[in-house]
Amino acid sequence: MKHRVGIVGAGQLARMMAQAAIPLGIELTLLAASPDDGAAKVVPNVVVGSPDDPDRIRELAARVDVITFDHELVDPDLLDALVAEGHDVQPRPDEMRLAQNKRLQRQMVTDAGLPGPAWTQVDDVSDVERFAGEHGWPVVLKAVRGGYDGRGVWKVDDRDMAETVVTGARDTGTELLAEAFQPLDGELAVLVARNPSGDCRVYPATETVQRDGICHELHVPARFGEEVSREAEALAMQIAERIGATGMLAIEFFVVAGRVLINELAPRPHNSGHWTIEGAEVSQFEQHLRAVLDWPLGGTAMVAPAAVTRNLLGPEDGSDPFARIPLSLGRSAAHIHWYGKESRPGRKIGHVTARADAPADAERIATVAWSALMAGEEQGT
Repeated sequence: MKHRVGIVGAGQLARMMAQAAIPLGIELTLLAASPDDGAAKVVPNVVVGSPDDPDRIRELAARVDVITFDHELVDPDLLDALVAEGHDVQPRPDEMRLAQNKRLQRQMVTDAGLPGPAWTQVDDVSDVERFAGEHGWPVVLKAVRGGYDGRGVWKVDDRDMAETVVTGARDTGTELLAEAFQPLDGELAVLVARNPSGDCRVYPATETVQRDGICHELHVPARFGEEVSREAEALAMQIAERIGATGMLAIEFFVVAGRVLINELAPRPHNSGHWTIEGAEVSQFEQHLRAVLDWPLGGTAMVAPAAVTRNLLGPEDGSDPFARIPLSLGRSAAHIHWYGKESRPGRKIGHVTARADAPADAERIATVAWSALMAGEEQGT
């Protein structure tokens, strides 16, 4: 029976996978950039090295039954070589290629006839100007590779702004695409689990509240109405089957005038699924491990009518919320997750989740816990 999983990356996602692995006897080995990475502090089996180092990746592969990831920063050609050498890599290299390249994602959506923003490849500022002539200003420019938490995204209002971005991208070798600007009602994410045998499960659609390109809150059920959520869930299942996903697949959606448009995908556990640890029958972290091992998948239904998660970002005053965990526990029934990171302003260092019989109650419980951690204050009571 396969039970040894190698994880490339040792951040908070790997740390929460470790928590899920213990009850099932799943043995984890990490490839960590540093022994001080969050997951490396709690998992005994660690290979220290870069995900770009073929020797370290092969050292990891030799010790496990299957390799998976807590980030996408791995060369797919190296993963192809591992597969050719007989190693089990889940998700597959082609799925990782897709995740690393927004142009390939957009082309997949277009080829499948699925709903997404209008887009075009950008080789020169004239491409942006032509696109704006068809779809209007402003235009959103995105780096095809890399970019997250608001990085690698530029909203340009005119040709001059576009030229500045395009010139800067050319100087750094950054490939761009252009998208039509969308006046958003909000954003959704849907998590799908799929194993190599084809068993596929979908979690309830999650509303993600973004500020400055960073996810701050999760609300389940989403507050856009059941019809919108069901549409997003159906599209996510369709995408997972189309690309033959394995493990967890997160699909991010824009909600525009009551319609959903496919934004991006990530083939791993995802920030939008942190609520599942306390809020679903089986968490996304356990589900991912089951899926990459080709074990039977678990239930995805909610265990309470409502769940709210609030992410913890390092306070601007430089204080460390870790010292306030006992204060928060004394004020709220929310569940606290600490990522083992040093607190720096704006850095993701943890999250809190509350579940309740009503959305307003879940939001209040989560906010009280979050406020105590962030500033030692009690709000939302």
